[in-house]
Amino acid sequence: MVSNDGRVNPANATTPRIGLLVGDGIGHEIVPAAQATVDAAMSAVGAPAVEWVDLPVGFDAIAEHGNPIPDSTLDALDGLDGWILGPHDSAAYPPLFRGQLTPGGTIRKRFDLFANIRPAQAFSGVRATAPDMDLVIVRENTEGFYADRNMFTGSGEFMPTPDVAMAVAVVTRRACERIAHTAFALATGRRRRVTVVHKANVLALTTGLFRDVCLEVGRQYPGVEIRTEHVDAMAAHLVRRGADFDVVVTENMFGDILSDLAGELAGSLGTAPSLNASETKAMAQAAHGAAPDIAGRNRANPTAVMLSSAMLLDWMSARRADDLLGLAADRIRLGVTGTLAAGVATADLGGLASTAEFTETVGARILRR
Repeated sequence: MVSNDGRVNPANATTPRIGLLVGDGIGHEIVPAAQATVDAAMSAVGAPAVEWVDLPVGFDAIAEHGNPIPDSTLDALDGLDGWILGPHDSAAYPPLFRGQLTPGGTIRKRFDLFANIRPAQAFSGVRATAPDMDLVIVRENTEGFYADRNMFTGSGEFMPTPDVAMAVAVVTRRACERIAHTAFALATGRRRRVTVVHKANVLALTTGLFRDVCLEVGRQYPGVEIRTEHVDAMAAHLVRRGADFDVVVTENMFGDILSDLAGELAGSLGTAPSLNASETKAMAQAAHGAAPDIAGRNRANPTAVMLSSAMLLDWMSARRADDLLGLAADRIRLGVTGTLAAGVATADLGGLASTAEFTETVGARILRR
């Protein structure tokens, strides 16, 4: 993709095919905003236009197919390079579907999206408790205490009597190794520091195995500094000195909690992107929920899903050796950060911009040469 004189050659670029699953609530506003942002960025760098594939999920899919995540949607995802998933409001689904895997959970399990990569970065123009924070939490996404992910079939939770509830945590060497490699490879392109978070003083066998395997893998990356922290101490450290951390790798539940904490410390979950990935598939999905209370009011903040989409383009760029996708991702980040720094923000960040106005401003910045 890059010629001998360092210029990107667009002639070798191919048309990316990306699935678009708007989901529920504010997904109907923020996912199209992300789509428009990606289109602007691809145009700005001279890349082929994305072929978007609209697929039903959530309430729309229930109405059309009688299922929040129909087989036709899952089958279509198989043929795509990646996809953008909007938030789902599964708690409001009809009772028949409330005890089932959420649409996002079903997709993660179907495609073995074992790495949940969640950056937490403070932005100029956004008030933050930790204004110098710039870290990435790498969360193992398939095991641990999460009942919807740790069994081949059935649930990891059960009740032997009406008054006793139990849960099984699953931790395997294979899952620990692959998430550790993801974290250490990521750190080599950043500040070359990895913090392994566990609770081996209490969960000695499960999180102890996670810690030990991560340390074993870390020895294959001699240029990367390795630290270990108990999860309770890590939560305190994020509040007190979040800027000291670079890449944090941890198991499923710890990663879910710590990434939400880090996102808020950096400013807001509304600005917190996320990517779920395997070796062959990736899904952009903002860390926040469907916010049904403001859905349809043109007030939702699309920042997180825009930045998640940039992460998807980066992942596709590396996998396809397509530098134009990486340049488009850079354009999205510059457009978003420049817009926030200029004081243009939605109401959740203290601004006056509507979803549409924020999106238009980001798009205009992306298209500036």
